[in-house]
Formats: sequence, structure tokens, C-alpha cells
Amino acid sequence: MDIIGKVLGGRYEILQKIGEGGMAQVYKARCHLLNRDVAIKVLKEEYSKDETFVNRFKTEAQSAAALTHPNIVSVYDVGAEDNINYIVMELLETKTLKDYIEEHRCTKQ
Repeated sequence: MDIIGKVLGGRYEILQKIGEGGMAQVYKARCHLLNRDVAIKVLKEEYSKDETFVNRFKTEAQSAAALTHPNIVSVYDVGAEDNINYIVMELLETKTLKDYIEEHRCTKQ
């Protein structure tokens, strides 16, 4: 499913895909209400009809929203529409963890 250009929740315009994991894809989006860029984690389509995965995704959002720490991204919102389950989070425009690890990997000699 291509959601680039779609507006979720009447305010989050999906701009580009920036990552992907086992259960979800992450997009850069623009919040038109607060005029800021955010990251939106979207549950993959193949899991969106499975109640177990949807509940895990919701639990993840609630757990992440309960955490407050400078080294943890903030959760701003959560929603579901048109069979799209999503979590809206703080966008960090930096290196990926994978890239950071590659750059700082210790090499044994």
C-alpha cells in the first residue's frame, strides 16, 4: 500500500518512507496543525487485520508514551483509519542506529 501523500487524522501528511522493520514502516510526515515534521510508524498491511498484532501495536504506543527521557523519542499521537494503524512520534533527523554502530564498530587486530 502506497500512502505517500495521504493525510492521516486530518492533519498528518505522509511525505516519504524513512524506514522499515518487521511489523511496521516508518514515514516522515508533516503535522499541519502544529506545523512540524513528525515520524509516523504504520503497522504493515498484512498485520492490520490480525487483532493480536493490532493489540500489540496499541500496547507499544501506550508503553512508549509512558516513557519520558532525553534519549527516548516522544509519542505525540496514535490513531487508526482506513485499516491503517499508526503511532505519531518525534522525528529525529540523524543517523540510523545501524549506521552509528557501523561507524563506531571496534575492530580486533
